[in-house]
Amino acid sequence: MIYNFSSAALSARIDLLLDAVLQRQRLVGAVVLVRQRGQEMYCRAAGYLDREAGTPMVEDAVFRLASVSKPIVSTAALALVGQGRLGLDDLVTRWLPYFAPRQPDGTVAAITVRHLLTHTAGLDYGFFQPPGGPYAQAGVSDGMDASRISLEDNLRRLATVPLAYPPGERWAYSIATDVLGAVIEAVTDLPLAQAVEHLVTAPLAMRDTGFAAADPTRLAVAYADRAAGESRPRRLRDDGEDHLPFLDGMAGFTLSPARARDAQAYPSGGAGMVGSASDFMLLLETLRQDGAPLLPPELARQMGTSQTGDFDLPFWPGRGFGLGFTVLTDPLAAATPESVGSWRMGGTYGHSWFVDPAQELSVVAFTNTALEGMAGPFVTELCQAVYGVMEAP
Repeated sequence: MIYNFSSAALSARIDLLLDAVLQRQRLVGAVVLVRQRGQEMYCRAAGYLDREAGTPMVEDAVFRLASVSKPIVSTAALALVGQGRLGLDDLVTRWLPYFAPRQPDGTVAAITVRHLLTHTAGLDYGFFQPPGGPYAQAGVSDGMDASRISLEDNLRRLATVPLAYPPGERWAYSIATDVLGAVIEAVTDLPLAQAVEHLVTAPLAMRDTGFAAADPTRLAVAYADRAAGESRPRRLRDDGEDHLPFLDGMAGFTLSPARARDAQAYPSGGAGMVGSASDFMLLLETLRQDGAPLLPPELARQMGTSQTGDFDLPFWPGRGFGLGFTVLTDPLAAATPESVGSWRMGGTYGHSWFVDPAQELSVVAFTNTALEGMAGPFVTELCQAVYGVMEAP
């Protein structure tokens, strides 16, 4: 199908959407970028960086990335694979002898690097479990709270909890990328922040991306969706921890916005990074255009190819999982105008992004409003606006 991706048409459609969601206070602020065939087609910062201070959003705002960290850390691991220093089928215990969780039958699991990248390792996330579930009982951090433990301490706690299923048996979104981060540390003999800088962010000049905000003055204030009876999103507590419900029966997210300014917080490969929309666009465009200088072309192609066969992906119908993010396999099931083979993910603090390789298209939407910017109607509405199949916002 042919879509109208002209800059003027895109601007009119996305501006209409952004103006509407901001006016209706569904979002506090956003930075939206669109590139096609390597050319900038749309760039806008809208709303507020800090609503209470009246500070407008800026194009180079820095955001808490949450799960947008995963593609960055996954790329770092694949860079090591491309250098011959790490194997996709290496056992995790080769690099982390202490990380040997047991399967449901009591045997030690044979988890590989590939299992971590594809989220088929048998792991879980505490926020998906019931309140007081196994991860909470073991004191496992999901990587977004104010925990003062180290990465190794967290994984040692994680290893005491039996796996949810044998590795490779099915798919479940999980803390696997935190384990992958520890593998990267072991392979490189560097702290994860330095390894990711060396392997990914420095080669691409992603100057605002890391595990703590280098310039806190550009760090967007974090907000949460307005609750029933409230007129606007609420500002998340920045002096401790805040709780954000997800679905009934699940513990939900424990968020510490101050973590983004804490260089001593353990480096969560799955949820702990900060960065700007323009930095992340650099990574997406690099991966879309075969990965150089980070990855060999074949690894970049594998990263964007579904590795999970017929596994069902909860929350993502019509999609499989590549080596770090979802891959569209059935646009009808996903109810999306994206092309087969498109990549997509998001982040708890309010982000969504997608790449449509068939259309040579990359879209980044970083907001400071959870969960609307990650999983609310805005995500679908933005996609429709990009492709010109807009409905009234």
